[in-house]
Amino acid sequence: MTNSLKVALAQLNPKVGDVAGNLAKVRAARAEAAAQGADLVLCAETVLSGYPAEDLVLKPAFQKACHDAVEALRTDTADGGPALFVTTPWREGDKLHNAIIALDKGAIIGKRFKVDLPNYGVFDDKRVFAPGPMPGPLVFNGVRIGVPICEDMWTPDVVECITETGGEIILVPNGSPYEVGKTDIRVQLGVQRVVESGLPFVYLNQVGGQDELIFDGGSFALGADRALKAKLASFAEQVATIEFRRGPKSWECQPGPIAPEMSDIESIYRAMVLGLRDYVNKTGFPSVVIGLSGGVDSAITAAVAADALGPERVHAIMMPSPYTSRDSLEDAEACARAIGVRYDIVDIAPAMEAFRGMLRPLFGNRADDVTEENIQSRARGVTLMAVSNKLGGMVVTTGNKSEMAVGYATLYGDMCGGFNVLKDVYKTTVFELCRWRNRHLPEGALGRPGAVIPARIIDKPPSAELRPDQKDSDALPPYPTLDAILKGLIERDLSTAELAREGHDPDVVDRVWRLLEGAEYKRRQAPPGVKITSRNISRERRYPIVNGFRG
Repeated sequence: MTNSLKVALAQLNPKVGDVAGNLAKVRAARAEAAAQGADLVLCAETVLSGYPAEDLVLKPAFQKACHDAVEALRTDTADGGPALFVTTPWREGDKLHNAIIALDKGAIIGKRFKVDLPNYGVFDDKRVFAPGPMPGPLVFNGVRIGVPICEDMWTPDVVECITETGGEIILVPNGSPYEVGKTDIRVQLGVQRVVESGLPFVYLNQVGGQDELIFDGGSFALGADRALKAKLASFAEQVATIEFRRGPKSWECQPGPIAPEMSDIESIYRAMVLGLRDYVNKTGFPSVVIGLSGGVDSAITAAVAADALGPERVHAIMMPSPYTSRDSLEDAEACARAIGVRYDIVDIAPAMEAFRGMLRPLFGNRADDVTEENIQSRARGVTLMAVSNKLGGMVVTTGNKSEMAVGYATLYGDMCGGFNVLKDVYKTTVFELCRWRNRHLPEGALGRPGAVIPARIIDKPPSAELRPDQKDSDALPPYPTLDAILKGLIERDLSTAELAREGHDPDVVDRVWRLLEGAEYKRRQAPPGVKITSRNISRERRYPIVNGFRG
């Protein structure tokens, strides 16, 4: 019986589907853990397949690849190095499970399967996995270790079962996506499980971007006294070893590294950087292309892209029309120079005239309206996609959540592209992000320090500049009002009547609600983007396009 247990927390960034690459990451983490003197390495949820692998895990060939990777790691543990708790999709009989496999001295010494399969929000685990039985602890070096998997710790039942069957330490592998403010929720839940069980507790989270999801790491350990004993970095890979020592009444978690806390606005910015970096790099694009308009949305998008990929991999293109102001031309150039990205100008006036001539036989003498405004936006979309096709960079769109929610965007125009870092960021938050980035260069960023977004871009009234003297406020309520109403409708699921009772103008609320409902068809065709809030407007708000409900 041992009196000390050193557990290495492998906070890794796997790639969904890349079993060989993920296996290599686990092996490298195990080697680093060995150098740190660890007895045991813990991996985050389904590290070998990446998470969430969705229907990919249903493929027999993919299941075999994951099984073969476990076998390779089992063989590795015969070397006398650290044991390994590795996580993977695992077929047991006729059922596929979300599993943790315990490997030591060349053998599988235990298996446990996820019990509580989430089926809400972005999660769809019940579609692909079968739930496991209520688990008792795994035994390693005489220590009884409970291993509830992610959702299993969000309610008390699984941890209660582990406690009642003699568990001494709780180690939780997680694939918990980022949303602003979620770190505190996780810690509070961990404290609840410690209070209920009286056991020290480790929460190991994945890090990295996967499509629209960002996994922010931020793994932590709590002592049986509920005190925070260790906290790993957020938005970065890390392997850190913490020690448990047997005490007179229970195992005691020894103090370890504690990463500094960050503000909500910093966490949003770093989530955007990580999301874009991993989406571009994991899909294999060499660079990105951004339409730089002289407004805040494209400016912050370009800054994020430079911080994520390096300025040399960002190509900004200004596409003026006859309605583009001199200020916007100057601001876009100043922003590109400050960020340090390639900057080109492509005039779309000839394309506008060409479309006007092409369509005159059909349109006759009808006055200009939103049709001609949309043609401008679509000419820009065609231009960016042409550059993408010819030069290879992925187009990053720049529409924010406020605009996407109410349909203040043009299909096949400014919605045209491969990814959108602002898709779940409200306009009011965009302004905060611009001011924050001008004062801070986040850790790990590849861009330039200092102010990269000219003050005039932040201070001037927002405008799409699709007609003379146009302002966003011509078509929308002021953004603070709009965002407050949208948060009520989307995140809080309030009715228009409930929002009116909170003090909002009933007519404005009704107008925003109608815009939100009417833009569903546009949002279905929007590119993916980073999830930031508790409810994004793609996977987490799935409303029918044809919808007769007017409640």
